[in-house]
Amino acid sequence: MSSRPNWDEYFMSIAHAVKTRSNCSSPAKGAILVRDKQIISTGYNGTPKNVKNCFEGGCQRCADVKEGKIKSGEQLDKCACSHAEENAIVQAALHGIRTEGATMYTTFRPCTTCAKMIINAGILRVVSEEEYPHDLGVELMKEAGVKLEKFRS
Repeated sequence: MSSRPNWDEYFMSIAHAVKTRSNCSSPAKGAILVRDKQIISTGYNGTPKNVKNCFEGGCQRCADVKEGKIKSGEQLDKCACSHAEENAIVQAALHGIRTEGATMYTTFRPCTTCAKMIINAGILRVVSEEEYPHDLGVELMKEAGVKLEKFRS
């Protein structure tokens, strides 16, 4: 008999599947929103719909990072790409799906902007894998009462 994954393992594996749709030239990231053990939305990083894919030249900022002209995490205001967490929240809004009380599973810890969106969307728990280099988002989520957990497989 094979080992059955717990809920966190199950949903994180789906976040990893979602990230395979990323069109960004930076590392692929995926996020899903879950409420009552049901997926309500998914998101991956990349340019907005109907905009040229990042890896096809749709984002000059990401190209500059890839070429070493700027560091990762810098000049985010010049980035045409959306983050996985942002896209999961926006897709829920687009389809009229309530995010209040949800859990987000994300392959990367949310940045400050995504943390603010998570707080304002009423998401209560975030399970993430890789660390983000800045801590303001973590501080904001803690202050707002969002439970932040490091995924452990």
